Amino acid sequence: MDTTRSDPSHRQDRPANQLAGETSPYLLQHAYNPVDWHPWGPGAIDRARSENKPIFLSIGYSACHWCHVMERESFENPAIAAVMNEHFINIKVDREERPDLDQIYMNAVQAMTGQGGWPMSVFLTPSLEPFYGEPIFRHRIPGACRVFLGCY
Repeated sequence: MDTTRSDPSHRQDRPANQLAGETSPYLLQHAYNPVDWHPWGPGAIDRARSENKPIFLSIGYSACHWCHVMERESFENPAIAAVMNEHFINIKVDREERPDLDQIYMNAVQAMTGQGGWPMSVFLTPSLEPFYGEPIFRHRIPGACRVFLGCY
């Protein structure tokens, strides 16, 4: 495993996003992604409602191999991040800290796709209703920009 991934100091040239003040190692791993990640909470949800933007919810955990792959292939890509930041309120959740949210949205993804796993990507309305989701979204990358723009 690439240990520099858990150490954000190698990315100091990028500004920190909203995850920089979190305590979860998984969330801190994403604190210097170009995606404007927010932790789950009233601030992000209120912003989605006030801007009437859908939410891109990404749920994973530190020891998840495919979570690291998706970060490298998608969330560290400035072009994909620009599309995500323009069209969505992006929320990152550590499933080990919020098993309640993991279960709610895993149930939804399994109902939509018949599959489950991590990283889990779920698109929500500003009222937190899932309208699309799937586990291990990486098979859509690098076409993610088309998917992000075409799903709402």
